[in-house]
Amino acid sequence: LAAVRAGCCMVHGTVNGYGERCGNANTISIIANLQLKMGYECIPEENMVRLTELSRYVDEIANIVPNSHQPFVGHSAFAHKGGIHVSAVRRDSSTYEHIAPEVVGNKRRILLSELAGASNIKLKSEEFDIDLEKNTENVNNILNKIKKLEDRGYHYEGAEASFELLMRKETGEYKKFFDLEGFRVITDSDADGGMRTEATIKVAIDGVSEHTAAEGDGPVNALDNALRKALEKFYPALKSVSLTDFKVRVIDAREGTAARVRVLIESRDGTDAWGTIGVSENIIEASWDAIVDSIEYKLLKEERK
Repeated sequence: LAAVRAGCCMVHGTVNGYGERCGNANTISIIANLQLKMGYECIPEENMVRLTELSRYVDEIANIVPNSHQPFVGHSAFAHKGGIHVSAVRRDSSTYEHIAPEVVGNKRRILLSELAGASNIKLKSEEFDIDLEKNTENVNNILNKIKKLEDRGYHYEGAEASFELLMRKETGEYKKFFDLEGFRVITDSDADGGMRTEATIKVAIDGVSEHTAAEGDGPVNALDNALRKALEKFYPALKSVSLTDFKVRVIDAREGTAARVRVLIESRDGTDAWGTIGVSENIIEASWDAIVDSIEYKLLKEERK
C-alpha cells in the first residue's frame, strides 16, 4: 500500500496470500484497501461484493481451512460480542465497523456468551429472520434458556448453528427433518490388531424408516457416516457436507471418567462453515447431539434457498 501511495502502478500478489513462497501479498486485502480506503479503482465496483466468495472458493480448491481472522473476508472480521457493544452496533454499525460487511460479500456476526443481553438476542433474531416483535416474552425465555444451558456447560460462541436451532425451538419456528429411532456403535479389533468401528442407525423421515450401517475412524466418524448415509437419499444436499473440526473439552475434570464433556463440531459445505455443540457425561451422546444439529442446520439452509 505504501508502494502504491509512492507511485507504483503494478501490484503482484496471490489470493489469500497462498503460494509456493511465504510472504506473498494477499490480493484480497490489497484490493479492498486500495479501492475502499485509498480511492484507487482495481476491479469493477459490482465485483467487490464477490471478494469473500472468491477467497473461500480458493480455500476450498486449495483444501485449506479459511483464516477466520482474515481482514475484510474472514468469518470473524465483523464479529461482535458483549451487550453494550452489540447494542451500539445495532444503532449505528459504523461505531465499530470500518465498512459495511456486505460491501465485500461478508456478514456481521453477533457472538453469544455469558455477556449476552436482550440486544444480542434481538440482533441474532434479525440475522436468522426470526420475528420476536410479536412476542417479546420470547426474548426473556431465550435468555433464561441460555443461562440454564451455560450452567450445564454449553457455550454458543463457536456454535451459532446450534443457537439458531435453539431460538427456532423456543419461538415455534423449528422444523424436524427426521426422527431418531435408535443407534448402536460397536468398536472391536481385527486380526491385525487394528481397531474397527461400526455404527448402525435407524431414522424415520416422513414416516419412512431407514436402517443403515457405516464404518468410520472411531465412533464419531462412524455415526456421522451412518447418519448421512441414511439421509442422503432423502436430502441429496447433504453429500456436500463434511465435518472439518472436532473438539472435546472436559468441563469438570474433578469428576474423572464421569465428567461432563463439551463437543464442538465445525462443518462445511464448500460455501459456508457452521459450528454446533453437544454436552453430556457420555461423549458419544454429546457428539451425536452436535452432529444432529449440524445436519439439521444444513437442511434448514437448503430450505431457505
